[in-house]
Amino acid sequence: MKQDIALITGASSGIGHALARRVARDGRHVGLVARRAERLEALAAALVGEHGIEAHVLAADLGRGGAGEALAGELDRRGLVVDWLVNNAGFGTHGRFHQLPLARELEEIQLNVATLVELTGRFLPAMVARGRGAVMNLASLAAYAPGPYMATYCATKSFVLSFSEAIAAELEGTGVHVLCVCPGFTRTEFQERAAVDASAVPGFAWMSAEEVADQAVGALGRRTVLVNGTMNSLTASVMRHLPSGLTARAIGGLIKAGAG
Repeated sequence: MKQDIALITGASSGIGHALARRVARDGRHVGLVARRAERLEALAAALVGEHGIEAHVLAADLGRGGAGEALAGELDRRGLVVDWLVNNAGFGTHGRFHQLPLARELEEIQLNVATLVELTGRFLPAMVARGRGAVMNLASLAAYAPGPYMATYCATKSFVLSFSEAIAAELEGTGVHVLCVCPGFTRTEFQERAAVDASAVPGFAWMSAEEVADQAVGALGRRTVLVNGTMNSLTASVMRHLPSGLTARAIGGLIKAGAG
């Protein structure tokens, strides 16, 4: 017998980890995807024990070519049907683009953009055919303006926002919901992995991964874009109406200053 699941990529830490906990709390079975199998096993055991759901560990490096096809095949082999797709996996790089390793920038585009599009393309048709389902894509407040010193990351998140809004319009009336989540500063491992010093960001500007996850699940089916937090919502609105050159200089100054 097939089983409906919420498939969550990047579930081993940060917002993905929090989303897995939040979704399981509502009684949904989950599929947990990330590279670090031991973290996924620990999370799965906790979710089964706390909520009585089934949690399926699917260790995979989604930044590698062919990973999406292999994941879809494994889900089919196990009889798992993706009812909710949460495209959370991604990472950022920091520095002047011309000084960064090109291979890493291309890997960033592969994971943040190409894999997200591929997984959506693999699982969305069946959702539409069933007349139900949801796609949640994790973007960022960075999607709203060019980001010098994080040029590739910000560009990938702009893509995610545009892509999500477009397919949401296409899917009106199908019973399938699309939500693009745009968090601001969130306390996760992201800053460390991207080598960004965020110590200059005031405490009130931060949100927890749990807060972001709770807001995201609550917004699914009610809106297309969620910018987490009142201050972030105001910031996104301002950035959308200012000239891109002005916002690029302002954001570049902030990121460069944060890097010391």
